[in-house]
This record gives sequence, C-alpha cells and structure tokens, in this order.
Amino acid sequence: MFIKKAVSIKPSEITPKEIYQQRRQFLKTSINTGLGLAATGLLATHTADVFAGYGLKTLKHVKNTKYTVDDDLTEYKDVTTYNNFYEFGTSKSSPAATAHKLNTTPWSIKVEGHVEKPATYHLEDLMNEQTLEERIYRLRCVERWSMVIPWLGFPLSELIKKVKPTSKAKYVEFSTLYRPEEMQGQRRGVLDWPYVEGLRMDEAMNPLAFLAVGLYGEVLPNQNGAPIRLVVPWKYGFKSIKSIVTIRFTEQQPVSSWTRAAPREYGFYSNVNPNVDHPRWSQRRERRIGEFLKRKTLMFNGYADEVAHLYAGMDLKKYF
Repeated sequence: MFIKKAVSIKPSEITPKEIYQQRRQFLKTSINTGLGLAATGLLATHTADVFAGYGLKTLKHVKNTKYTVDDDLTEYKDVTTYNNFYEFGTSKSSPAATAHKLNTTPWSIKVEGHVEKPATYHLEDLMNEQTLEERIYRLRCVERWSMVIPWLGFPLSELIKKVKPTSKAKYVEFSTLYRPEEMQGQRRGVLDWPYVEGLRMDEAMNPLAFLAVGLYGEVLPNQNGAPIRLVVPWKYGFKSIKSIVTIRFTEQQPVSSWTRAAPREYGFYSNVNPNVDHPRWSQRRERRIGEFLKRKTLMFNGYADEVAHLYAGMDLKKYF
C-alpha cells in the first residue's frame, strides 16, 4: 500500500540534505512574508503524492509547527543506515540490510485495556483522520550518539483522546510486531520478545510525544520503524518503540524490554539526563552522527522547558 519501500529507493531519488534545507528555508521565508498558506499547500501536495498509494483519502495539510531546532539535519543516508532495531540484528548496519523482509501492508494497531473505546485500527483509516505534521526532533541514543531528524506524523495525544482512557489508565504500554520469520533478530534471545515499552499517562499526553509515519518527507523506512513508531524526543532512543501493533492502557507500570533485560542500566523513565551516568559510560557528552567533535549533552535532550514539570519533586537519580 506504500508506493515504494525505502529499501527500493535509489540513491538518485533521495533528496539531498542541502535541497531539503533549501525547501525548509523557503517555507520559513514564505511564512514570514505572509505566504504561509501557499507554502503549507506545497508541502501538503508533496506529502499527498508520497502517501498516495497508502489507501488514503485526501490528506489534510502538513503543518510547519513550533517543533523545530536550529541544528543541522542528519544526512538521510545516515538516518537510514545507522540504526538500533534489534529485531533485525544487533549491529547498527543490520536493520538496513535485512529489514526489507518485513511486510508492512496491511497493518493494524490494537488498542485495549482501560479505555472506553477499545478497537483495532487499520493504519490507513487512522491516518485519514489525522493532520500530518512535520516536526524536527533530536533523537539521543544511550550509546552517546544523536541525530536530528525531520519526522512526519501526528501527536500521540490525538489517538489517546480518541479512545478515551478511563480513570484507571495510569500508563500506556506499547508492543512491537512479533514476526521472527521476517524479523530475523527475534530468532535470538537477545531480548524477551516482543519488544515492550511504556510511558506514564502524562508523558504520553505531552505535546512532544509523537507517532511518526515518515521522515524526510518520505514514508518511514522499515529499518526506522515502519509503518508507525513512537518518538519521545526527551528520552533515550530505545523508548521510541518501532513497528507498533498494540497499545494497552494499564493501571500498573509496564515492564519495558530493556528494563527487564538489564534493570541496573535501563530504568523505566530513561530521560536524557547527563548527570546520571550509564553504569558503563558517562552520558555528559555525545557525538552527533556526521560530526567529529563531541558536544555537551543537554538535560532532557534540550526539551527541559517542555517536560521538566512532569518530574518535579522526583529524585531523577533514583527514577532514572
């Protein structure tokens, strides 16, 4: 249903970062000079073309929002070839080499637990109801590297509002697809499959929490979590679970896959906090992919103004 798999895109078809940034600058300039509607229309047309084969009706416009950063974007080739996705292998290059085996169509997401409207949503139906936004977020990995990526998707809060959680829903638990015949990494006991992650309800409702279906103006490549993944930009990358098939609203705190595997190293919250070292390395500095020199790691990955209030009064060394 996607018009093309990312692994089938030829290098000549990939938009170079310089051209993409020129388009972003054009859109920004147009908005500043009173041509915002025209600029938004151009981006909406591009996105509608990209998703035309996905069974979608006319897409609502893609908005340029306040969610952006001044940092240079990470190159598309790096974003799509340097990945943590253990379902396809433990090396950074394995997902790009093997994820083409995953069939992402059709795709559905089961919503269950403490909600008034449990249901199974076909992805194309869910997307038809949303206004897709481009948001540029930093993504920070616990292994001291980071990226800046232009994501395409919609706020997680929009889905949560739709299903109407009950008063018992204190947490949101996410599960990744389990299909070892296509996800070869699941044939090994590296983790307890399927992959599970979770957020506290107020974290999930924060405007920054995002369900991504694309990046760089294109459909989401398999190795980056196709066809739909979570992006939680103030937390380490492993919290941004990929290839989601189940969203469950729970009263008890979920046990995340990495917390189950190594509780001393990976806490439930997993907020980017340079003052709390990983047991095997410091988190105070990071290397942006594509750069040589390291930079200072920012508290909450630079999103402290938006999320610090969620953790007021908490001991962030205890609740790491």
